[in-house]
Amino acid sequence: MNRAPAIAPVPRRLHPRYWPTWAGIGIMRALARLPVGAQLRLGRALGLALAPFARERRRIARINLRLCFPELDPAARRRLLRAHFASLGAGAFEIALSWWAPARRLRGRAEIEGLEHLQAALARGRGVILLSAHFTSLEIGGRLLALHAPFHVLYREHKNPAFESVMRRARARHFEKAIPREDMRGLLRSLKENRAVWYAPDQNYGGEHSVYVPFFGVPAATITTTSRIARISGAAVVPFFPRRLERGRGYRLTIYPALEDFPGEDPAADAARINRIIEAEILKAPEQYLWVHRRFKTHPAGKNVLYRR
Repeated sequence: MNRAPAIAPVPRRLHPRYWPTWAGIGIMRALARLPVGAQLRLGRALGLALAPFARERRRIARINLRLCFPELDPAARRRLLRAHFASLGAGAFEIALSWWAPARRLRGRAEIEGLEHLQAALARGRGVILLSAHFTSLEIGGRLLALHAPFHVLYREHKNPAFESVMRRARARHFEKAIPREDMRGLLRSLKENRAVWYAPDQNYGGEHSVYVPFFGVPAATITTTSRIARISGAAVVPFFPRRLERGRGYRLTIYPALEDFPGEDPAADAARINRIIEAEILKAPEQYLWVHRRFKTHPAGKNVLYRR
């Protein structure tokens, strides 16, 4: 008796529940063909239009801004919150631009400061941890830097398999290598090969491998992995931050000299030092930082205590 051939299971990313995601991706790809200036204007308008519907994220951002900028009066924080959602909208369009725009459309759109610092760090031959943070312009900033200095990128896999598959393919096209955040062996292998690896330690990953050190004066769970990787690999730690310039004037990519005496003897002191570096960069354009993330989700007083209603 002949058995019917087995039917291959449908990939999870193609399940009907993800069809709206695929539709959104198609719209993003189509909009990426618009002139860059029009994309950013449309993105800012979309971010402002959707802000009233993103109630929980707006609440989280409002709490973060109150905690980190207590010196601002309520009206100033409201203006900053509004500017942040405009920046989020622009960042969404920049994702499409960075994934699908050809290099010829992006060349010349960025001012790069300090590229020599990255080159000098690579000349040491031990790899480079390209220390960054979660700004709304991080995706386009990475794509623009890759046009001048190839590097590997450490990233967190997206929970939506449809979005994840597109994101992974896009990053594989534009970066030398995309490494899932959990693949520490892959990260160390890249450093051993004397590659630069983009790495952002500024989100709250819980208590494991974290210490509570100040972030804008508030105790924040901050991972000590940066120190551990630098110690194991001998890699230089080179801060890198992108910033969107005003009035559509492009972007400024700033690369700083490799950190001296890093790692130190105390991982907590190293983590606090990194937070101070990120704080200084945030203050240059505070609306462009990712305030909708629960940076203080874990806290010495209890989980989510600062975000309770």
